[in-house]
Amino acid sequence: MANRYTQLYIHIVFAPQNRQALISPDWEEALHKYITGIVQQRGHKILAINGMSDHIHIFIGYEPTESLSDLIREIKRSSSDWVKTNRLCPMKFSWQSGYGAFSHSRSQVDQVVKYVLNQKEHHRKRSFREEYIKMLHDFEVEYEDRYLFDFFEG
Repeated sequence: MANRYTQLYIHIVFAPQNRQALISPDWEEALHKYITGIVQQRGHKILAINGMSDHIHIFIGYEPTESLSDLIREIKRSSSDWVKTNRLCPMKFSWQSGYGAFSHSRSQVDQVVKYVLNQKEHHRKRSFREEYIKMLHDFEVEYEDRYLFDFFEG
């Protein structure tokens, strides 16, 4: 087969270091736009991006021209540098090293887009920790508590 045909949808979730609530509503939209640019420059398509002050959801049409871990590493590195360069956060800003990545079928795209875009309402009922553990259970991902995100209790 001479050409490559793919249809891959990936839902990515990660948090700032110590899962602290560092993402301010004042610059959250600009951060989402910046991350959208990173994703698009690398040949992928943003389907939805949203989050809360303590985590972010990125739903993409994934083009397998690079590894997913390389893409996420670049999103984190570049966006963290952008936050620091623009002095948007009064505290030291960085992303945690871990992430969640979950694949979806074409038939689930609309549902996942709505889920990502509805984060503010969704988190009135469920914490990020509860949400993330539910995702791991729903996707039958084995995990150990000690390797989950560092949850800041301060």
